[in-house]
Amino acid sequence: MNRRTLIIAAAAAAVIIAAFGLNWYITYKKPNTVQEGVILIYRDATYQAVEDSIKASGTIKNLKSLERAARKRDLASHFEPGRYVIEPGMSNQYIIRMIANGWQTPAKVTLRGYIKTIDRLAAFLGRNFEADSAAFATALKDTAMIDSLGFRPETFIGMFIPNTYEFYWTSSPESVIKRFQKEYDTFWNGRRDRLAKEIGLDRNEVMTLASIVIGETNNAGEMPKIAGVYMNRLHRGMRLQACPTVIYAHLDTEPGLRRLLHRHLQIDSPYNTYRIKGLPPGPIAIPTVTAIDAVLNYEKSNYLYFCAKPEFDGTHNFASTYSQHKANSRAYNKAFREREASRKASNAA
Repeated sequence: MNRRTLIIAAAAAAVIIAAFGLNWYITYKKPNTVQEGVILIYRDATYQAVEDSIKASGTIKNLKSLERAARKRDLASHFEPGRYVIEPGMSNQYIIRMIANGWQTPAKVTLRGYIKTIDRLAAFLGRNFEADSAAFATALKDTAMIDSLGFRPETFIGMFIPNTYEFYWTSSPESVIKRFQKEYDTFWNGRRDRLAKEIGLDRNEVMTLASIVIGETNNAGEMPKIAGVYMNRLHRGMRLQACPTVIYAHLDTEPGLRRLLHRHLQIDSPYNTYRIKGLPPGPIAIPTVTAIDAVLNYEKSNYLYFCAKPEFDGTHNFASTYSQHKANSRAYNKAFREREASRKASNAA
């Protein structure tokens, strides 16, 4: 073999090697994503469902190269369920390894509070995990689990503290519940337990009163004052007469109830604080942290009553006497009637 033949053979080999290397780079190592997206793979998913989720994410620049790489790595036989975040600049090789090895990205789940029932909590959680709302409802209503965590069905919703949590999407309902219990135990640190003891309430009573306070106002500045009114009524043995508890008592029959009539106050329910003395059996919703701390640090005053202001600005007029409260109520009701009349006139025009 002469020198010229050797050069040609070497050049041909170099071209073949370069082509092979380029093909390998394009197939496995070249960045192949254009934007961030999420791939969801369920436990019982077929490989076709995996491919569909990848396509639906809209993140892959060259789907054929990813499909080719996945076939060579036999991803169809080695994929794990999970929530996978695709980021710009990822290669096919990394995506395949991520899905094959179950390298999930934890999802942030923000519980904001004022969820009123276990079923609504189950619906919220079911939107954030692989497990659906029915699976969460079953777990959340498991009386053996509730008892093992130190709660009763009536008080259990108070275990869920509003915060932003990180979970794997595939987390089981039971593990999610236990994570919330851990947060609850952390939340009730020495300081909050000490404050609760100082005001004469246990944890459930604090959570219950806080759920009433948040039902009365979204104004954080007023929460300690409203909590103080209810504490004054409790200390005097007066009925709380808290409208949010009556609305809660009618939740099954009138879920959209907002304005109470006299007939609503007659309902026979342990949550009707117009008829029972003391606090209801448990929280009427998940209270916000602001409301919880407002109860623990309630404002000392002589106020026994409060009524929404006629300006409809979301704040209240407070009163120490019933006569003063009645005057405040008349002013509000007059403004309310006038506003309704004006609204009807506008609609009729």
